[in-house]
Amino acid sequence: MSNVIEYKDKIAFHPGYYVRDAVEDSGLTQEDFARRLDTTPKNLSLLIRGEQDLSIDIASKLSVMLGTSAAYWLNLQRTYDEIKADILSEQRLTEEHDVLRCLDYFWFRKQFALEDCGSDTAGMIRNLRLFFRVSSLSVLKKPDLSVRLRIADKSMSDSDIIRTNAMIQTAMNIALQTDCPPFSRRQFERLLHRLPQMTADADTFTDRAKQELLDCGIVLVILPYLPGSKVKGAVKKLRKKIVCLVTDRVRYEDELWFTLFHELGQIHYGDFGASFENGPDEQIADRYAENLLVPEDAYQDFILGKTSFSAADICLFAETVHRNPGLVVRRLRNDSLISPNNKALNALRRTRTKNRAI
Repeated sequence: MSNVIEYKDKIAFHPGYYVRDAVEDSGLTQEDFARRLDTTPKNLSLLIRGEQDLSIDIASKLSVMLGTSAAYWLNLQRTYDEIKADILSEQRLTEEHDVLRCLDYFWFRKQFALEDCGSDTAGMIRNLRLFFRVSSLSVLKKPDLSVRLRIADKSMSDSDIIRTNAMIQTAMNIALQTDCPPFSRRQFERLLHRLPQMTADADTFTDRAKQELLDCGIVLVILPYLPGSKVKGAVKKLRKKIVCLVTDRVRYEDELWFTLFHELGQIHYGDFGASFENGPDEQIADRYAENLLVPEDAYQDFILGKTSFSAADICLFAETVHRNPGLVVRRLRNDSLISPNNKALNALRRTRTKNRAI
C-alpha cells in the first residue's frame, strides 16, 4: 500500500508520508528513530508505508520527540481519512454507473413507484441503493450473492449476474417486510398435494396459493419480467421464513404455475438457489412439478391407447383430477402428444394478465 493515494483531481497523503520526512531529516536510521520513539521498527515501517493508521499513542510520542503537537499529527490522519473516503466513494460511484447500465431504472420506477430522476444517474443510483438496501450497487456483481445460481453456463456475464441478483434482492426485501409464522415443513408437505387442485379455479388460485404458503412460513413473490433477466425463480431461507420468487415472463397461467411448483419442489428437496432455463440441477424438480400438477398414474391411464385428444376429453379428465385444463394441455404438448399449434386445445390455456409486482 502506498502512503499517497491519487484519483482524478484528489490526492491524499498518509501521516506516514510526513513521518518518513521526519526520519530523513533526523539523520537517524529508521531502526534508531523507532527506538527513540519507543516503538518497534516494524510498527514504524508499517506506518511509513501507509499500511497502519497513526495511533493516538504514536501521535503523542511524535509531538514530544519533534516538538510539535499531537493534534498536528492526528489532523493529518483525519484529513487523509476524509480524502480517502471521498476517493473511494467516487471510485464506487464509477463502478455503480456500470451496474446501473445493466438495470432498467424505469422498470423499478414503474413497478415500485421509485422517484422519477429524469437523466440524473446519481439520483437513480441513490434510489436503487435504498431500494435494494445495499451500500453499493457494485455488490450486485457478486456471483452467488444471496443464493446458489443453478445454471449450466458458468460464464454468466456481469449483466446476467446483476439482473439475477436484482430480482432476488427485490424478492428478499419484500419477504422481509411480510409477516408470517415460522416455516413448517410438515404443513408445507401436506399443502403440496392440495395446492394443485386449487388451479381448477384460475381466478382465485394466486391469492389462495399466496395465503396458504404464507401460513406455512413461505412468502411467495411474483415479479414481472425484468428485461434481460434470465432467472425463472429462486428459493432462499430468511431466518425462520422462506422466500419463493417466481418471475412472470410467460404467456400462459399454466407455465407460471409450473415455475411455481418447480420452486416448491426445490424447497421439498431442500435445494435452495436460483433456477434458469435448462439448468443442470432442474430435472428432478421439473419432474416433481409435472407429477404434482398432473397426477402421473391418472395421466398415464388417460393417454393410454389414444392417438388424438379433443377439448372435451381434456376438460373431462381435468375435472376428474381437479385440475385446470390448461395444465393437461401443457403436459400433452411437452410430451409431444398434441401439436403446439392446435388452436382449439390452446384455447383451454388461460393467458396471463400482466400486473405489477405481487
